[in-house]
Amino acid sequence: MTIRTRLTLWYAVIFSLSLLVIGIAMYSELVVETRAKIAHHREVTVDDDAGVDITQIIFIYGGSAVVIGLLGGWWLTRRAFAPVTAIIEAAEKIHDGNLAQKLPRSGNGDELDRLTEVFNAMTTRLSSSFQRIREFTLHASHELKTPLTILHGEIETELHAENLPAAQREKLSDQLDEIQRLTKIVDGLTLLTKADAGQIELKFTALPLDEIVRDVFADAQILAKSANVSVTLTTCKKISISGDRHRLRQLLLNLADNAVKYNQPGGTVEFALRRDGADAELTITNTGKIIPPEILPRVFERFYRGAAAHNSDVDGCGLGLSIAEWIARAHHGEIRIASVENLTTVTIRLPLAPEK
Repeated sequence: MTIRTRLTLWYAVIFSLSLLVIGIAMYSELVVETRAKIAHHREVTVDDDAGVDITQIIFIYGGSAVVIGLLGGWWLTRRAFAPVTAIIEAAEKIHDGNLAQKLPRSGNGDELDRLTEVFNAMTTRLSSSFQRIREFTLHASHELKTPLTILHGEIETELHAENLPAAQREKLSDQLDEIQRLTKIVDGLTLLTKADAGQIELKFTALPLDEIVRDVFADAQILAKSANVSVTLTTCKKISISGDRHRLRQLLLNLADNAVKYNQPGGTVEFALRRDGADAELTITNTGKIIPPEILPRVFERFYRGAAAHNSDVDGCGLGLSIAEWIARAHHGEIRIASVENLTTVTIRLPLAPEK
């Protein structure tokens, strides 16, 4: 049965009930009472009270019929749109990570039920397409690793040659840098693709986050020397969380590397770790150029690099922040970036380990 037919039948029932109420009322007032007067040998005359009685009937019982009609219309609208509300709520929960989830079907074969069937079929096709893309990326990354490793080894061997001309050595060094950059891109793609497919298992253990922060701080000082950037650790409270040490270290190193690379000569990078309620809050602040407000919402997109990054000599592939965001979310945390003139702050919040 179609929605149009169902609505028509429902409203016909409501309208019939309203007419029935009016009919019963008028029959009671005009027929039953008249018969009662005749039965008591009272003369039935048409006087001014008859007009008053009819007016009362119209207002009292007609009003009741209107109320029934309004309530019935409200119930009818709510009943008719209940499946739409259910579909909207279910559709809002669907994203690229759970396309296998289906919208609920009513099974009555109406337009909404057929629309739900079409939507479920569409998400099934999308899920298959995403799966094929992930498989292609994984296979391509795997196939690229072998030739990149061979090229890397061959160029390194040539660079160790004693009689290599300076111009040739410089050319080979540039080629080696590009191969290393390409290798980094391939590794990042492999990691994110496996993460999308749920193929990466994190090993959660109780970790002293402050120790990891101090280790990354030491590494950041080494990275900052050649860039003439000062790195400081202002606050580092003793904090324990539950997480994967390797991935958390990767997260912090990615952010520290960005803070140094996108800084200015003579600039600073500042680490601060503190408690904030039930979370550990780590901030990494650098004195690089402002990130325009229109770019901030996109900085975590894969391969996205702002115009400033494209036009600079800073090496990057646009995957570091995507990996950092995935690691933070995998630890039930979040990562945010705020930027004002010559001051960019990355904030990572991670839940504290449960107290024993």
